[in-house]
Parts: sequence; structure tokens; C-alpha cells
Amino acid sequence: MANHKSALKRAKQSEDRRLRNRARKTRMKTAIRGLEEAITAGTRDSMLEQLKEAISVIAKTASKGVIHRNTASRKISRLTRRVNALAAQ
Repeated sequence: MANHKSALKRAKQSEDRRLRNRARKTRMKTAIRGLEEAITAGTRDSMLEQLKEAISVIAKTASKGVIHRNTASRKISRLTRRVNALAAQ
């Protein structure tokens, strides 16, 4: 464990950030899971609504630096393609 006052402060800040990042990542995964359930159910309106929610959460997670912006873009792209393919049917 840290001994200096500044090192103790940094350890506390790091722990706070870790918990905050974990909460944001969990929220993102939950939004994606909700979209997956809507896709499985197959109702068009709920799919589009869940997609909009998931895109928002993923973009916000990336903007906070929890995930890389390219990762967020890739996730959004793949989810959008899946929903559009199913909505077209």
C-alpha cells in the first residue's frame, strides 16, 4: 500500500475511477443485452427503441474514455446492421 500522502490520494482516486468505469461498462452491457432480447422477440418497434438506447449508452461510454472510440463505433455498426437486416424482413 502507498505510504506518501500523494500516493494515498492517487490510490483513492484510482479506486473511485475503477468503480465508476465498471458501472459505465456494466450499463453498456445491459443496454446491449436489452437489444439482444428485443431482437430475439422480433418486434420491430422495440428493436428500434432498444437500438437507439444502446447507441446512446455506447457513445457515452466511449466519450468518457472507458472504451476506445473505435470499439464503440464497431459495436454500434454491428448492432445497427443486425437490426436493419431484421427490420427489412
